[in-house]
Amino acid sequence: MAEGQNWKRIRERLALQLPVRVRVRETLDFEWNEMTRLLNVTPFGAGFTLKRPTERGRLLHMTIPMPRQLRVFDHVEDQYRIWAIVRYLKSKKTEKGPVFELGVAFIGKRAPASYDAEPWKRYDISATGFQSLATVAELPAVTPDDQRAQTRHNIAVDMRVEVLDLNGAVSETEHTVTENISEQGATLFTTLAIPVGRFVRLTNEQRGVIVHAAIRSRSTGVDGVPRIHVEFIDGCWPL
Repeated sequence: MAEGQNWKRIRERLALQLPVRVRVRETLDFEWNEMTRLLNVTPFGAGFTLKRPTERGRLLHMTIPMPRQLRVFDHVEDQYRIWAIVRYLKSKKTEKGPVFELGVAFIGKRAPASYDAEPWKRYDISATGFQSLATVAELPAVTPDDQRAQTRHNIAVDMRVEVLDLNGAVSETEHTVTENISEQGATLFTTLAIPVGRFVRLTNEQRGVIVHAAIRSRSTGVDGVPRIHVEFIDGCWPL
């Protein structure tokens, strides 16, 4: 069989339901681990589900008992420890709560140096080879000016903000309102000290809308009230 046909076959996703430990670092001092199972895998990426949110562009660290023939490095180690970038994310409701379907691309044995200082950074694939792992480049940070460039509506939407702990349980909650909102994000008044990079769950009980969001920035208005600027990560707000 020709070499190109060999690589085409090995790039096809295999339905191997291997156990995997996924480590997600949201900020410098907050990270969590979750055990799950792969749905499919190739030497260059995988699909699986998580019970807690992450977002497209974030980096994850994965530990997998990967078959040797699917590895790009560490062929003699018991566990395959590899970094991956989230390329696809979709949330769905279940009886036990939301579940997040992910598709990731493997990027190698080490994370970019910028990740150590700012683990909330997002990346995009800058290059990929037919027989090699993807390489990544940083995406620019989202600023309040970027968010204001979206069509914002200066309306007060009731929101319940929930922060999750290491085990995925709600550790903090607050009922508040938005200062403004668009399909992609919002500014909310808050007394919670939620740092940039954390994920939160937002619920509007009147309309039965639940979305997850990432904290992009914080600010304090001239009125002295602190605000968080968020971007929705698993859906658009129905305006």
